[in-house]
Amino acid sequence: MNHLNKEVTLCGWVQKSRDLGGLTFIDLRDRYGITQLTFNMEDKPALCKEARALGREYVIQVKGTVRERSSKNLNILTGEIEVDVDVISVLNASKTPPFTIEDETDGGEELRMKYRYLDLRRKPVQDKILLRSKIAQSVRNYLANADFIEIETPYLIKSTPEGARDFVVPSRMNEGQFYALPQSPQTFKQLLMVSGYDKYFQIVKCFRDEDLRADRQPEFTQIDCEMSFVEQEDVLNTFEKMVKTIFKEVKQVDLPVFPRMTYADAMKKYGSDKPDIRFGMEFYELNHLAQGKGFKVFDEAELVVGINVKGAASYSRKQLDALTKYVQTPQVGAKGLVYVKLNEDGTIKSSVDKFYTAEQLQEWANGMEANKGDLLLIISGKANQSRFAMNSLRLHLGNELGLRPKDKFAPLWVIDFPLLEQDEETGDLHAMHHPFTSPKAEDVDKLSTTPTEVRANAYDMVINGVELGGGSIRISQKEMQQKMLRLLGFSDEEAKAQFGFLMDAFEYGTPPHGGIAFGFDRLCALIGGTDSIRDYIAFPKNNAGRDVMIDAPAKLDEEQMKELGIKLQSN
Repeated sequence: MNHLNKEVTLCGWVQKSRDLGGLTFIDLRDRYGITQLTFNMEDKPALCKEARALGREYVIQVKGTVRERSSKNLNILTGEIEVDVDVISVLNASKTPPFTIEDETDGGEELRMKYRYLDLRRKPVQDKILLRSKIAQSVRNYLANADFIEIETPYLIKSTPEGARDFVVPSRMNEGQFYALPQSPQTFKQLLMVSGYDKYFQIVKCFRDEDLRADRQPEFTQIDCEMSFVEQEDVLNTFEKMVKTIFKEVKQVDLPVFPRMTYADAMKKYGSDKPDIRFGMEFYELNHLAQGKGFKVFDEAELVVGINVKGAASYSRKQLDALTKYVQTPQVGAKGLVYVKLNEDGTIKSSVDKFYTAEQLQEWANGMEANKGDLLLIISGKANQSRFAMNSLRLHLGNELGLRPKDKFAPLWVIDFPLLEQDEETGDLHAMHHPFTSPKAEDVDKLSTTPTEVRANAYDMVINGVELGGGSIRISQKEMQQKMLRLLGFSDEEAKAQFGFLMDAFEYGTPPHGGIAFGFDRLCALIGGTDSIRDYIAFPKNNAGRDVMIDAPAKLDEEQMKELGIKLQSN
């Protein structure tokens, strides 16, 4: 209303037009929203005819006067005004688009990805891209105010055998040799600490050639950060405050203080190192109550674990059968599901009545803090597999019972991860995070005796069951880095070939340092309230890692292959 009766010039796209005989209305769309244009046949017949000839998505410029609308639309920002048009200029015509460019479109995902430049015109998509921009600005402002320096690191680096598969880039000038695209700027940001840049950050592209899911892309974006002269507490406090600031500025949400949970407790209580603590259903281990009673399935299990679903004793047999089928899917991997109903009338009904008395089942209920009306669900088998399956069931029930609302946020820090994991088949050790993570000082002696018991100086930020970021205090001494690489199976020669530049740098006065990297795309999706990070990436890849708009990846022509010294083997 501030521009009422003023002459204006607007440019944009024709969203739709409505011909009402004496009047024609056009909805003009630009990045800022929709504005209604009016054309009166009686006053300006030639102009009105010109307006009626405009098609959807024509790019036009109009000049006219802002008037108050007689029929207001309070659902849009400009719904109280319209522009009485005096002049139309067609800047570019348009073919009929392959799908409707409106909030609710008739285009499927694959079609919209092929014409992504059109999909990006839709308001729901624009809102997500604009949200991403606001979050990036909030990140930069916070870190700049905290004296962090934004420094770019290289995209063409050296391939290393740790982590996921690298994308590789052939070098024309060094035939037979290849660069790798970085999975992370990890070693470079550590070198920047050696260089004296004590607070570094970068919003940076990273690349991993791995199988894709809704929350993964072959190229993704990290908020990458590193600090010198810090301990774990310094890093956690700095970046807890950063994420609180982002949520407050962008979503007007005040996050609570982040609780701390050890990795061991997270696995025992939730079966996950990224637990969703918006709701309860913590695990209860029942070996001492359930084994030794003649039920072979439990007696031979490494772990018998259960959850208490409050108020769910009313579940029907059909619902319980559906839960059993769910846990038996290949993705979950449980062999079966045992239930115990604590009925409101005081009776107890279970799927293992013939193996356990009512008194024994009541002991389970007491051990699981259950009351009348509750439903107990139990899974057994190998410990890790049973915890994984129960975690999947817990999250499934959380969704089914409406316990995971998108507008509720429950953050925490998961700390004290194992430094190393052991391959069950080969016995080889692998770094749980990466080979530059330092061990807890009090566990260093165990590196030579029981390395799998060593805890890492590592931490993950988790919100609503999503791992938003992870980091660690780094190794900053050459001898410790060599020891770590030996534990991971590197010979001294291999370690020098792969990471010699870093260990050499450690000999020139390296400060203690640590940092963290956040999944920027995941952060955007979490704040935006959707599950797929693709919604927040301007030009994403599909589930097969392809860009269907530009048809990439694609083959190179023979001349390019020859220049790069690449020869394909014939079948």
